[in-house]
Amino acid sequence: MALQHPPQHKGSRLEWRLGDAPVPYEEAVAEMERRIAAIRDGGAPELVWLLEHPPLYTAGTSARPEDLLDPAGLPVFRSGRGGQYTYHGPGQRIAYAMLDLERYGRDVRCHVWRLEEWIIATLARFNVTGERRDGRIGVWVVGPDGREDKIAAIGVRVRRWVSYHGVALNIDPDLDHYRGIVPCGIAPDISGHGVTSLARLGIAVAMAEVDTALRATFDEVFARPTACAPLTLSCIAGEG
Repeated sequence: MALQHPPQHKGSRLEWRLGDAPVPYEEAVAEMERRIAAIRDGGAPELVWLLEHPPLYTAGTSARPEDLLDPAGLPVFRSGRGGQYTYHGPGQRIAYAMLDLERYGRDVRCHVWRLEEWIIATLARFNVTGERRDGRIGVWVVGPDGREDKIAAIGVRVRRWVSYHGVALNIDPDLDHYRGIVPCGIAPDISGHGVTSLARLGIAVAMAEVDTALRATFDEVFARPTACAPLTLSCIAGEG
């Protein structure tokens, strides 16, 4: 289902698309490739695509073989995005942002900062404090015991200054599936950091409510000039 958003962002058009059923990963990547080519050629509006995937692991351009702990567990797809291994599956809201970075200062670090800020603002709608951590890409939350767990992963690729891929926010996925990988190279038994979800935090929220929050907070972040902090890009960005 496609929903048209009013023109914005220095005259650009932004379309929102909602996936009604899990979208196979390869199908989603092919669609993103087509869309970013059309955006770059000037004939298509920018797109934010909200969807879920069937259970799978994706390996970014920096993925290490030893970080795939259970090769027979779930399908593994090689991805052109930056980063290492991550998990996608039902209960996780994927937000693929296909945006023309010519409109945002040709700054990949700033784009990633905005993606993080978008998730932080979305979590705040549910009274959850999302935070950044130096050297650990994504959005993190601190539990009552002081443990820091990742609630959202970020992986982007930029081609001819059009971004694609984006963010994955854990609403209520099967967190046991993360046991098959070392997510983004951070081993829980060594680092003390793990993954979490809104459900594990005790927050029962429907996917539609999260989508509404994502829509509402997007403009708060992307439609205003924003200062951006430097980032380590080893786990987020790929260019091509």
